[in-house]
Amino acid sequence: MVIFKALRKLITILKSPVYTPYAYLILYLNGVKVRKGLRVRGFMNVHITRRGKVFIGENFNVNSGNKYNVIGRQQKTTLWAEGNLTIGNHVGMSSTAIICNHSISIGNHVTIGGNTVIYDTDFHSLDPILRTSGEDRQHAKKKPVIIKDNVFIGAHTTILKGVTIGNNAIIGACSVISKDIPDNEIWAGNPAHFIKSIEELK
Repeated sequence: MVIFKALRKLITILKSPVYTPYAYLILYLNGVKVRKGLRVRGFMNVHITRRGKVFIGENFNVNSGNKYNVIGRQQKTTLWAEGNLTIGNHVGMSSTAIICNHSISIGNHVTIGGNTVIYDTDFHSLDPILRTSGEDRQHAKKKPVIIKDNVFIGAHTTILKGVTIGNNAIIGACSVISKDIPDNEIWAGNPAHFIKSIEELK
């Protein structure tokens, strides 16, 4: 048992120096502008289309996939964009999927829990006739997502199109965010609803 644990630790140590340089490379090849301080554990999934524009600020910290997201659902962290995706400074995420068809903006000092997904599109038309046609995706509704500074997002949360999450907000685990959340409030649930203000925690 001791030998097994030692070998497991050794393999992790040997693999770790590869992840961040690989992330820099794959981000560069996708045309992503990244500032200093990137730190990645695991391999990311990055796909930026010719129309996509992505900027990532300083000290972006990512856990991605198997062994680096121990809370479960160990998917790779995914950045997919054909719109404008901006990630601020000192942002951390774990096995998160960000799908940007239009516009997603994430502020500074934002923490995004494991298996969170952020979508700025419905992906499909809500019209049943269009949904069965070849024009389905062209008619999907898209609206910007804005996540302001110092937001904490609990694990397994889904953030839908058109929402703004205010400064210092806290989102409980497994929430579905379908409408705006004001500054300094705690929300949770499906659909998410107001729980209490940050001031009540003091």
